[in-house]
Amino acid sequence: MAEIVLETTGLTMRFGGVVAANNVDFKLRARELRCLIGPNGAGKSTFFKCVTGLQTPSEGHVYMRGEETTQWLPHEIASLGVGIKTQTPNVLDALSVFENIWLAARRFHPKGEANRKTQEIIERLSLNAIARTDLGRLAHGERQGVELGLVAVGDPWLVLLDEPAAGMSAEDVERMTGIIHEVNKTAAIVIVEHDMQFIRSIARDVTVFHQGAVLMEDHVDKVMSDPTVRNVYLGRKA
Repeated sequence: MAEIVLETTGLTMRFGGVVAANNVDFKLRARELRCLIGPNGAGKSTFFKCVTGLQTPSEGHVYMRGEETTQWLPHEIASLGVGIKTQTPNVLDALSVFENIWLAARRFHPKGEANRKTQEIIERLSLNAIARTDLGRLAHGERQGVELGLVAVGDPWLVLLDEPAAGMSAEDVERMTGIIHEVNKTAAIVIVEHDMQFIRSIARDVTVFHQGAVLMEDHVDKVMSDPTVRNVYLGRKA
């Protein structure tokens, strides 16, 4: 079996009397891709924030490659080789795609290596056509692709993505699917997502959250056809 790169045990997050994450046990293996789904308030975003260091859980533990990171901050987690993309943009609109990715590369590599790595990521993620375009001139879907480039340039072994397909057109979603599959060749990926079409196109295994806990974890086809998931959490039209 592949190495477990991310694990939580008994992860619980309380806000006063509200239990947003409830005793969540979770495992992700090397180069696995897992989508976290569920209705608003199900607990998936709270779980994501606890794993990425944006929040400290009330109880339980988080481990990355066997090292406990429960109390760590996001930049400390990133230093392990973990790529994190939240819904808050982390780009510079006045700089080009190449310059944005190069600045991210310089965090991990010396100047010469950063140049090579930047070009490699641009080619790998099919960003050549917009490489010299300023970020501020790009469409939403293109910007999202560039943000994944900023994550991928650090050669992460684990990537955590919060709604990468939000607000995208069908064409953008197709492009994003290709980029994520490319990143998944070398990194395990966790994706918090609402877009069912996107999930169907990209996921093999899905974890369903409900009321802060894991309701179901299985292959995407079994999850989508499960009566409880369809009727109560995704809706009959899912």
